[in-house]
Amino acid sequence: MVHLRKGCAYRRLERAYTRVSKFRELSYIRANPAKKVVRYDMGDISKSYEYQIDLLSDRDVQIRDNALESARQTANRLLEKNIGQGQYYFKIRVYPHHILRENPLASGAGADRLSTGMKMSFGKPIGSAAQVREKQKILTVKVNKAHIEAAKKALHRASSKLPISHRIEIAKIK
Repeated sequence: MVHLRKGCAYRRLERAYTRVSKFRELSYIRANPAKKVVRYDMGDISKSYEYQIDLLSDRDVQIRDNALESARQTANRLLEKNIGQGQYYFKIRVYPHHILRENPLASGAGADRLSTGMKMSFGKPIGSAAQVREKQKILTVKVNKAHIEAAKKALHRASSKLPISHRIEIAKIK
C-alpha cells in the first residue's frame, strides 16, 4: 500500500497546471481525486453573532485537503463541547482546487522495468490542496462575547493541524 507523503512535500505554492474540464480532450488531469473535506459550514447559520474570529495565514502556502478536514474536526469538536450545538457558526474559507500529482520513481532491483524516469513525468493525481495566500482567511468562527476564548482555543488547536504559521484576529460584527 502506498503511504501518504509528508505535508512539507506539497507546502510550496505551485503554478496551477492541473486543468480539469468538462470536455475530456481539454483536461490535463484524467481523474479527479475525491475531496476529503466533508462540510464547509457548521453550527447555526441563521443566528446573528457579535464577534468574528479568523485564522489567517502568515505566508503563501498549499494546504492539503486531509489537513483541512483534520483541522475542521478538531475545531468543531472543541466548539460543540465547550460552547454548545447552536451557539456558534464555523466556516472553512478555502477550497482545495489544486490537484497534486506524483511521478513515482522506483529504485532497487528491476526498477528499469517499472519506472519511466523523466520521460513522461506529468504524474498521477494523488490528492488536492487549497492554495492560500499571505493574510488570507482560512477558518472563521462567529460567536457571542461570552464564547470568544473558547473560539480562540478551537482555532489555535485547528492551526496545529495545518502546515502554516498563523495569526488569529478578532473583529466585532457591525
